[in-house]
Amino acid sequence: QVQLVESGGGLVQAGGSLRLSCAASGRTFSSEPMGFFRQAPGKEREFVASISWSGASTFYADSVKGRSTISRHNANNTIYLQINNLKPEDTAVYYCAADPEGNWLDPSDWGFWGQGTQVTVSS
Repeated sequence: QVQLVESGGGLVQAGGSLRLSCAASGRTFSSEPMGFFRQAPGKEREFVASISWSGASTFYADSVKGRSTISRHNANNTIYLQINNLKPEDTAVYYCAADPEGNWLDPSDWGFWGQGTQVTVSS
């Protein structure tokens, strides 16, 4: 059974940092792109960042570009998302995703999802 398990969320003050992790089990994703999405209350799930299988190529949403870094450790089947200078508008449930096809910005084009981890940024 394939599982993606996120961790690292929590409550943080504006300006702080968090490092989210996503550990995969049940199969290896070391040869596939992976990514993070987020969903705030009352809003649609939106793309945050993605990383190629090798880690050589990364892509970020404009909302987090310049203050976020996505990385991966294929030996551990894990990806990470570091977000700095957190803002209240970053408050959302953050989801890990794998196995994309087509439009990587579209959540429906990703085949596997984690259960999400809550990030709350206080002002």
